[in-house]
Amino acid sequence: MACQLYLITPAAADPQSFPATLQSVLEIADFSALLVRRGALDDAAYASLAAKLVTIAQTAGCAVLLEDDAALAKRLGADGIHVTGDAKALKAAVAANKPAMIVGAGHAPSRHDAMTAGEMDVDYVFFGPLDGASDASAADLAEWWAATFEIPAVLSDPGATPQTDPRGAEFVALSSSVWSADNPVAAASAIVTALNAR
Repeated sequence: MACQLYLITPAAADPQSFPATLQSVLEIADFSALLVRRGALDDAAYASLAAKLVTIAQTAGCAVLLEDDAALAKRLGADGIHVTGDAKALKAAVAANKPAMIVGAGHAPSRHDAMTAGEMDVDYVFFGPLDGASDASAADLAEWWAATFEIPAVLSDPGATPQTDPRGAEFVALSSSVWSADNPVAAASAIVTALNAR
């Protein structure tokens, strides 16, 4: 069975041009989830961008997650939150928002961190950076997690190419290599086609 697709917006998404780009990328395949990065945006700018992207992604059948801000997610009708904080923040998010919302555990840099997160009734455990270069150690962790635990693993591979191996992870997250390409739609399509052929 092919892994599911998870898409991460760029941290500095242009609020004017990016929504159309996102819509075009979402049309090439069934993406299961979209994480709207906050980056350096202030509260008002992030809310404005997120509102546009929630509508676009949900119309495409994609669940939308916001970074850490459960109140904004509820107000905009987003599907959940991606928690980037420590175990204490994750525990609080789960207690306050489950089961009504998806709660994902952000970057787990070690087996211990992953298992700590996995004990908290999260919907997924996330391995790898949100953007930048690929991380081989994250891929190793995701493979171990997927083979050992039932909670889904999200392998984030910012440098993803058509040769990317999901390593057994239930989700592969795409980001930098798609958005930095001259043609994001073509870049995403090539990766998705290769993943589906595995």
